[in-house]
Amino acid sequence: MPTILEQVEDARQNIFSIALRTPLVAGPGEDPLELFLKLENLQPIGSFKIRGAANVVAHTPHDRLQRGLLTASAGNMAQGVAYCARRLGVPATIVAPDTAPATKIRAVERLGGRAILVPFADWWRTFETRAYPGVDATFIHAFDDPDVMAGNGTIAMELIEDLPDLDAVVIPWGGGGLSCGIAAVLRELKPGVRIYAAEVDTGAPLAASLAAGEPRTVEHTPSFVDGISAKVVFPAMFERARKLLDGSIVVTLDQAAQAMKLVAERNRVIMEGAAACAVAAALSGRAGSGKVVAIVSGGNIDLDLFARLVAGPS
Repeated sequence: MPTILEQVEDARQNIFSIALRTPLVAGPGEDPLELFLKLENLQPIGSFKIRGAANVVAHTPHDRLQRGLLTASAGNMAQGVAYCARRLGVPATIVAPDTAPATKIRAVERLGGRAILVPFADWWRTFETRAYPGVDATFIHAFDDPDVMAGNGTIAMELIEDLPDLDAVVIPWGGGGLSCGIAAVLRELKPGVRIYAAEVDTGAPLAASLAAGEPRTVEHTPSFVDGISAKVVFPAMFERARKLLDGSIVVTLDQAAQAMKLVAERNRVIMEGAAACAVAAALSGRAGSGKVVAIVSGGNIDLDLFARLVAGPS
């Protein structure tokens, strides 16, 4: 079996013509925190998800690709899959929760994808079954897939090259594919780096599961933080997380909105809610001091909603 580093180096070759090497810029942290922002919101689809989607496609046999692509996603992997499907000239079907932001669904449709909106429970069941009734297509899992995680792990390679003396990384936790992909590389090459997931208190199953020592179900309330926040953690992802991460930092919606506003003011960067949680978690100080990187996982947010959030009280 190839090592994680071999898989990630292979992924770099697979995705270099599709995904950007995104910039790492100084963020708004103050001494003793030196905050850096990894701007995955600048990817062609506005999200890191293009890395994993492109790597899965590169490893999928041609005959399976010709059946078309299917995924379950709240919006960002949906766009990654639709983007890759359009390049291949094959159909893409997206199963999304009926709470998914309209701006993300419109983006999928602009890319030629077909979105099926379903209740949350049916959406989550699609992750578990890796299929959807009536759709005969090749399923691409948004997070629980070695090729997806290897694609995400390319972010860690870029971090190490751009900031060799980083002290900590904070990563939004949705399904865990981003956190575990980045962490697997850092544990091999930079074992002393602190690695934290970021969650929001409207649905933080990883923090609850880590505290309990086993997967737990929590209450979930839909909010502007739509790229993360769920009821449960996949057991396989929980096992990876407990070995790779130093913990999960849970922030409030107000903290996420304030981080969104601060980064807009200081960096002129538009972040979606999931990315804002990572920045808020880093700014809270709970990831420690020194050179701390927050993964700005995406920027796909309705602009009217963004304007209302950043116009809120200081």
